[in-house]
Amino acid sequence: MNKNILLGVTGGIAIYKVVDVVSRLKKLDYNIKIIMTDSACEFVSPMTFETIGKCDVKNKMFHNNSHKVVEHIELANWADLFMIAPASANTMAKINYGIADDLLSSTALAYTKPIMFCVSMNTNMLNNPATQKNIKDLKEKEHLIIDSNNGMLACNTKGDGRLKEPWEIVEEVEKYFCKKDLKGKKILITAGATVERIDPVRYITNDSSGKMGYSIAKKAFMRGADVTIISGKTTAESPYGVENIKVDSAIEMKEKIESCIENYDCLIMAAAVSDFKVKNRKELKIKKQDGIDSLELEENPDILKSLIKKENQIFIGFAAETNNLLENARKKLDKKNLDYIVLNDVSKKDIGFNSEYNKVSVISKDNILDIERDTKLNIADRILDLIK
Repeated sequence: MNKNILLGVTGGIAIYKVVDVVSRLKKLDYNIKIIMTDSACEFVSPMTFETIGKCDVKNKMFHNNSHKVVEHIELANWADLFMIAPASANTMAKINYGIADDLLSSTALAYTKPIMFCVSMNTNMLNNPATQKNIKDLKEKEHLIIDSNNGMLACNTKGDGRLKEPWEIVEEVEKYFCKKDLKGKKILITAGATVERIDPVRYITNDSSGKMGYSIAKKAFMRGADVTIISGKTTAESPYGVENIKVDSAIEMKEKIESCIENYDCLIMAAAVSDFKVKNRKELKIKKQDGIDSLELEENPDILKSLIKKENQIFIGFAAETNNLLENARKKLDKKNLDYIVLNDVSKKDIGFNSEYNKVSVISKDNILDIERDTKLNIADRILDLIK
């Protein structure tokens, strides 16, 4: 990633999560330097962070090493992002009021960009008017407050104040560094597989995991868009920070899209929608002894074909094919009144369904863009470039 992250670590039991955050950031190739307060060193030794992050860990303003550089100034100038996790009530108060009595707070005073505070503390401490005022003040100074989660705390109470999970914090970091070229855009994305019930416990579906649609949603959110997902059955983790409306059948998905599509600038139809549904689904479970001679199917409505596209709306569809790829995709492009269709060969075992990778061709009426095998997240970026 070649971005420099200065991590300030304060004293709090949630520090154990920050060790995982450092590990995840390192795997994403961020350059890391760490400042630990004295209290933080009481919970976890600097050596732990040095080993996990393979980085320098600083603690003291005054030490026995070289003072040829003014350390808190050098660190502030080096960082592309200064993140404090866990951000304690004490540290936020000091930074809000400009107190600089240790290396972390002195560096914060010298840092000229927004600081990212990952809040973590006891619920009563968080709700104290003094803390709430400090958080309000820091927001007004354009610092970034990553609010805590609600959950079980170390003090055996349940409430707000639980540090975000490591993957959530890393998502916030990635979002911070992502270009915001889609800010102001409203994007509706479908993902996953629709399910058609045979009876209350059985259904027919397909192999879609939802990873492609969720990757597009994740990247669109990071690039500043207002994103909503309508998703069927998935095995992928729902994108952080994105509204996810769950549906079951193709009919349900169609109704949800129709109810809100006029409010969006773009529809990206990445879901694998069942072409057929069971004609006479049973309201009660079919007993084994009763048997079933055949399963009668009927066509589901074509969602894209039925939608009325407003002027300036962009519709992007997907074509999962196993043969006659280009011919079938072009037919769908015309038939469904799409601006683009993303073609992928789902007969390949190492791409497409249930894989982190894909290889696609983006087809418009007058052009074909071939995207070689890459992660679905990277391909998502290429697709989103179409709607800037």
